[in-house]
Amino acid sequence: MDFALPQHLPALLEEMDAFVEAEIKPLEREHIQYFDHRREYARTDWDNGGIPRREWEDLLDEMRRRADAAGWLRYGLPSRFGGRDGTNIDMAVIREHLAHKGLGLHNDLQDESSIVGNFPQVIMMDRFGTEAQKAEWIEAMLTGERSMAFGLTEPKHGSDATWLETRAVPDGDGWVINGTKRWNTGVHRATHDLIFARTSGEPGQARGITAFLVPTDSPGFTVPYYWWTFNMPTDHGEVELKDVRVPADAVLGEVDRGLEVGQTFLHENRIRQAASSLGAAQHCIDRAVAYANSRNVFGKPLAVNQAVQWPLVELQTEAQMVRLLVYYAATELDRSHHMEVSDKVSMANYRANRLVCEAADRAMQVHGGVGYSRHEPFEHIYRHHRRYRITEGAEEIQIRRVAQRLFGFGKR
Repeated sequence: MDFALPQHLPALLEEMDAFVEAEIKPLEREHIQYFDHRREYARTDWDNGGIPRREWEDLLDEMRRRADAAGWLRYGLPSRFGGRDGTNIDMAVIREHLAHKGLGLHNDLQDESSIVGNFPQVIMMDRFGTEAQKAEWIEAMLTGERSMAFGLTEPKHGSDATWLETRAVPDGDGWVINGTKRWNTGVHRATHDLIFARTSGEPGQARGITAFLVPTDSPGFTVPYYWWTFNMPTDHGEVELKDVRVPADAVLGEVDRGLEVGQTFLHENRIRQAASSLGAAQHCIDRAVAYANSRNVFGKPLAVNQAVQWPLVELQTEAQMVRLLVYYAATELDRSHHMEVSDKVSMANYRANRLVCEAADRAMQVHGGVGYSRHEPFEHIYRHHRRYRITEGAEEIQIRRVAQRLFGFGKR
């Protein structure tokens, strides 16, 4: 096996770093309240449901505009969409690299905003949309003219998505949808919500669920509140649909086969999520090692104590193993259909997400009281990445996927 990165990547990362220093860091320093110990409070509109402040999101929009103008934002997309045909291994290495740099405008953890964009909705639309939908949606999503929340989870159903209770029934030349959705991320600004509803079949059956592009200003579509979370601000809305009518062309993909659309969204996210978690974990490890070397206690460096050394050695070893697994899974994802390597993607995802939580916690411990403060980044990293052990498929679901392949249960 060749463990070397693709030849173009080292130079690419240097070029990217130069762009960050020239274009993004100055913008970040002008708005440092969003990145220092005030970050959670400066970003959150506490009196408006806890959603992100518009000024904060305007800053992210400006970052993306600069990144797009410089040719970075669409890097992972096909060239026909203005991208650079970046592969999954490219994106894994880039996402790890950016997260390894630490907190900053270049790669904000809280809303997964980065100079190199992750556009699973665009990939989803390209694979499943009609030609008319592609023309209407893809460029509009890239420029921000249109945006799509993701309405799969429900109050009584999360990982057991095939048991969802939202229903859509034919009505003339369209559909009428009724139900409730939870954790509709980004719905506070989204123009549409991708709503998954049962259109046929019985509870528990994968077939019979359809994906609908529902305008968020549709009569009967309401967001009664937003869930306040471990990491604020929140953009995770509760959505209620009462007799919401959509036309026939609101269906994305095939009727009754909407879960295939959802699986594409999840697989595109999982490997890149794993890479970001790995990079953030390495950042925590590196910071802890540097602090242990510089901090003197009882007349000697903190780093000479094996009680400090050994946990960090264990984490560094785990990080190296996870890195090889992430790179391998990303490479295989470039070679195969995503369902063929879903177990490898799941392995990388749940191990990387667990690792970053352990690394952030250990970095806090090594730093002592200051590590627990908001003046260091570890609490922010922990609070953000802890959710990855639940979202995009809880780690128990990821482990179950590996078990299915290991023991020969189920199909592909």
